[in-house]
Amino acid sequence: MSSVLWWGRFDPEYSRNRILRKLFGDLGWQVRDFQPRLSGVADWEARLYRLPKPDLVWVPCFRQRDLAAASRWAKSHAIPLIFDPLISAYDKQVDERGKLNANSRRAQRLLGWEQALFQRANKVIADTPAHADYFAQVLGVPWESLAVVYVGAEEALFRPSQWVPDAKDKPLEVLFYGSFIPLQAPQIAIEAAQLYQGLPVKWTFLGQGPLRSLCEEKAKGMSNVTFEAWIPYDKLPARIHQADILLGVFGSTPKAGRVIPNKVFQSLACGRPVITRSANAYPDDLLAAGNGGLVWVPAGDAQSVADHVASMVTHPDKLRILSEAAAKTSRQYFSESVVRHQLNEALAGLQV
Repeated sequence: MSSVLWWGRFDPEYSRNRILRKLFGDLGWQVRDFQPRLSGVADWEARLYRLPKPDLVWVPCFRQRDLAAASRWAKSHAIPLIFDPLISAYDKQVDERGKLNANSRRAQRLLGWEQALFQRANKVIADTPAHADYFAQVLGVPWESLAVVYVGAEEALFRPSQWVPDAKDKPLEVLFYGSFIPLQAPQIAIEAAQLYQGLPVKWTFLGQGPLRSLCEEKAKGMSNVTFEAWIPYDKLPARIHQADILLGVFGSTPKAGRVIPNKVFQSLACGRPVITRSANAYPDDLLAAGNGGLVWVPAGDAQSVADHVASMVTHPDKLRILSEAAAKTSRQYFSESVVRHQLNEALAGLQV
């Protein structure tokens, strides 16, 4: 049995890691962990403890800090290394948060550091084709060293349930959940809720993050908006099933156009339609489809969000059709079998 060593100070419960670790098992790999005390000198720690040699080293998402030591150790043992960054540190600081000017020395140092870092991997995994383009064009990763593996959703948890209309006197529920970051732009959903306050719609905002207080301030006096605290991960599918319409992301940052958020995969897998910004991260034929369970709006366009919700309220038959289409889209494009195939393709022909 082949073995893969998950290297770094990662969170094994994060959904991306949970899904991929399961899929490695499905493909017949034994998954072992190495979580060093210090990322920068982890290769020395691995030598000290005489870490057993695996067939592959995997540095998981967000762990740029672990990559240098992991690559030194892997290279010294002639073991291929795959990096699954999920995000770029340069992209996050410059394009998404705007903390650094792209022309500043700090930004250029960060870019050079990350470009050199990504070259250390034998293969780099991107979660969408748009991210693969970014890794190639901005971070200089050779195209032959790139592979796309969607995030997907855990099918054991996120299962489709048939949409059933509520009683006539009960409002439809539009659910936003997330970490309230600029990429998600939850304030756009608040603005959408302000536009049609007379409709029988309950807008629920679940989660916590930097923009939640802004959203609460904007929603003051609005009886159609409620806020809920974050819930345990395993309770999330049932909460999605309670809602009629799910909200994706509406940010206008470049990164917002390169990602498919966890919430979109999870909501589609649960058989619920998702209103979200259009983005090149999605397959072209899905973007062109008018009945895929994904309702596209321009980035930052509260009016468009409100109009689509109003249309679903006045034509509830659309919700049933969209819910069925959402589950079908999840199966066709983002199912575990699709993601497993992508992972298997990424592992094929690996060389040091």
